[in-house]
Amino acid sequence: MASPRSLLIRTAGTNCEAELEYAWNRAGAATEILHVRRLIEKPETLREFQLLSFPGGFSYGDDLGAGRIHAIEIRERLIAPLREFVEAGKLIYGVCNGFQVLVKAGLLPGFDFLKSAEAPPLDATLTDNENGKFQDRWITLKVVSSLTPFLKEGAVFRVPIAHGEGNFMPKDDATLSRLHANRQVVLKYVAPDGSAAKGWPDNPNGSVDDIAGICDPTGRIFGLMPHPERHADKVQGPTWTREGGGEGDGEGLSVFRNAVEYARTL
Repeated sequence: MASPRSLLIRTAGTNCEAELEYAWNRAGAATEILHVRRLIEKPETLREFQLLSFPGGFSYGDDLGAGRIHAIEIRERLIAPLREFVEAGKLIYGVCNGFQVLVKAGLLPGFDFLKSAEAPPLDATLTDNENGKFQDRWITLKVVSSLTPFLKEGAVFRVPIAHGEGNFMPKDDATLSRLHANRQVVLKYVAPDGSAAKGWPDNPNGSVDDIAGICDPTGRIFGLMPHPERHADKVQGPTWTREGGGEGDGEGLSVFRNAVEYARTL
């Protein structure tokens, strides 16, 4: 069976595409990296792929806020082909800056993205970490909804974070309630033993309800602040030597294996 095809979109300031490419390839995808301008010139390129990713980094220097310029670019130039991509059952993934881009482009939460030809409303944002400091360390995540093919409900795993604007904030209480009712809150920060987060440092940025990742109503658009691709290999783990070393998959690789398994059905 041919490997699902995975496309990574980069632009000025993107700096995590190589490690994300490694994770997708290790999970069984055949991955290519493309500059966003090339995709804008030829959006039909998307039809050749089953998986699309927006990597981490500092797109356009985050000059007007994390991910905002790249999000405007996506929103103004690529909304229609991205809608076609999702309607075809394909998967979109955004990590860290990529998550910020998806949220600020309106693809997440994306309540009505597939129901209207208009650009989607902006129902949430990611803003400054509550403690005002850039966070670069390991955290623990728990999957609280299996709505997205990327995740298996109940899984608990450790991955790194590296962000200064990771504080997820819905527009209002009604938006937050809608996210929960739709089961679109799929990942939460938790304590190292998997129990509920007890504020900082379990929740590294102050995100409402300890939200670390969400998906759209179909589950096919998924974004998160932490970096599963940085724990794609067991050797990258923070306790690798204490656990006897050896080779194998890292705890974050399941995110990509799950998506590749789904993409094989398309």
